[in-house]
Amino acid sequence: MSSSVPNPPSPPTGRLVLLRHGETAWSLSGQHTGRTDIPLTPHGEELARAAGQLLEGREFALVLSSPLQRARRTAELAGLEPEITDNLLEWDYGAYEGLTTPEIRAQLGYDWTVFEHGVPAGDTPGETVEEVAARASRVVRRAVAAMAHGDVALVGHGHCLRVLASVFLRREPRLGAQLLLDAGSVSVLQYEREKPAIRVWNHGPAVAARPSDPA
Repeated sequence: MSSSVPNPPSPPTGRLVLLRHGETAWSLSGQHTGRTDIPLTPHGEELARAAGQLLEGREFALVLSSPLQRARRTAELAGLEPEITDNLLEWDYGAYEGLTTPEIRAQLGYDWTVFEHGVPAGDTPGETVEEVAARASRVVRRAVAAMAHGDVALVGHGHCLRVLASVFLRREPRLGAQLLLDAGSVSVLQYEREKPAIRVWNHGPAVAARPSDPA
């Protein structure tokens, strides 16, 4: 199993809403954006407002966001007032920060992926997928407890939210490699009886426009 998230005593009726931040210059170019704190593009701000329209009328028992400005601004434009938590920070890409997957593969000479091969330390230590999952587990525990009282919204980053969804679903964190998230997309998780389940995945205006890019 991917985490030690316990089963709730009874399935909570609230839903877990995941909002990936809007487009940035680096998400557009495919550069890995972990701890680099860059703003949304104008189109990214449009995506955040559109996500807010999808959430209009919902009341949340808990709203959490990454502290990075691309997530906080997305929350603001979507009409959310989050509590900030470092547990929703994006994957620390270490020496691969700012590089694209083709650039990393050219350096290494094989078909590298972050989920399978990880990252070396650079200006920051980097993280393993298991370390990202451990942070995500702390968020999921808190979210599931709050879902007993209503819906919960999490505003964050592509890879971290993909790992978090895997944790919520009680799957290995590497399942996140198969759960694509576009910038500005909204996803909804819930319990179907006793089982965690996906209700909506990667919904938003950018889905048809281009594939998911890192962070």
